[in-house]
Amino acid sequence: MSIEIVPVHTKNEMTQFIKFPWKIYSGNPNWVPPLLSEQKKMFSKQRSPFFEHSDAEFFLAKRNGEITGRIAAIKNNNHLKVYNDGVGFFGFFEAINDRETAHALFEKAAAWLKKQGLKYIRGPENYSQNETAGLLIDAFDQPPVIEMTYNPPYYIDLIESAGFKKKMDLYAYSIKDVNDIPNRLARAVKKIRKSADFTVREINMKKLDEDVKRVKLVYNAAWAENWGAVPLTDNEIEDLKNNLKPVIIPDMALIAEIDGNPVGVSFTIPDINEALIKLRSGRLFPFGIFKLLWYNRKITGTRTVIMGVLKEHRHKGIDIVFYYETFKNGLRRGFNKGEMSWILENNLHMRRALEKIYGTHIAKTYRLFEKEM
Repeated sequence: MSIEIVPVHTKNEMTQFIKFPWKIYSGNPNWVPPLLSEQKKMFSKQRSPFFEHSDAEFFLAKRNGEITGRIAAIKNNNHLKVYNDGVGFFGFFEAINDRETAHALFEKAAAWLKKQGLKYIRGPENYSQNETAGLLIDAFDQPPVIEMTYNPPYYIDLIESAGFKKKMDLYAYSIKDVNDIPNRLARAVKKIRKSADFTVREINMKKLDEDVKRVKLVYNAAWAENWGAVPLTDNEIEDLKNNLKPVIIPDMALIAEIDGNPVGVSFTIPDINEALIKLRSGRLFPFGIFKLLWYNRKITGTRTVIMGVLKEHRHKGIDIVFYYETFKNGLRRGFNKGEMSWILENNLHMRRALEKIYGTHIAKTYRLFEKEM
């Protein structure tokens, strides 16, 4: 039978949309199941701050009544305000290994976006680059770190065969089995601090709201020139704060200041995926919470989720001091591996710093695709 593409309108259909990935990844030891509670919030147009300024339509693919795929068509009005480029997005794509299913989903998403007056479809972006983005195109034998994507290798064919072309790659750099701070990094920091006009401090958990405002100022300014970046709204940064607060380690959440004004931020968090991967159901209750608490104690990895410096202060070595302090405090806390992700392929300044100072390398590649509708 032919593929039927239906919009998600009812509560039951949304439940099917949310739970479909369990069908795709059943038996895959590298997939990290998302928490169902977080997924319900993410897809709720009443609860997700994304829908305060933008819109999306969710679709299910069915063959003979059986669900074979899902997709979201996304109109990000904040992206359009910044770029005015006629680009819409697809996200949350999952499908069986079947071109007919995938192509039908992409066609439906494109048709919805065209009705919104858009000309191009880009993805996968799960709402925006402030959330998860990119299709994994290598390193399928490794589980993703916190808030990074994962997919089967055959998704590459499903997307490319539908006419999509590469738009941009996003890189993940990693370090493993670390026992000490690299000598090159220690020497560089010693030299920088002799003439530094900035200070680096840890985030103040007692004044978290105030420091989050400082983070937002730097984040939106420092990323403004990055390809595809869109500013975070107040409610989006508040939502991000609430999501990260349980896993923030103060001396690995750093703010650089000059005369009390923020000029750089760096946030590194434990890779909670090392614990979440043990919760195959995606449910914390009634017993999943005990597994999570147990495996939390065994986490040895981290992910640097945010690192940015205002353009006018990038020549001062602030990023190098961030690396050093994160390295030092992470080792002290028992973390011996980490991932810096993601980094745009054209962000040569940051990539060269990582390769030169850390001696690290690209561990994973995530790709954004695009085509004209």
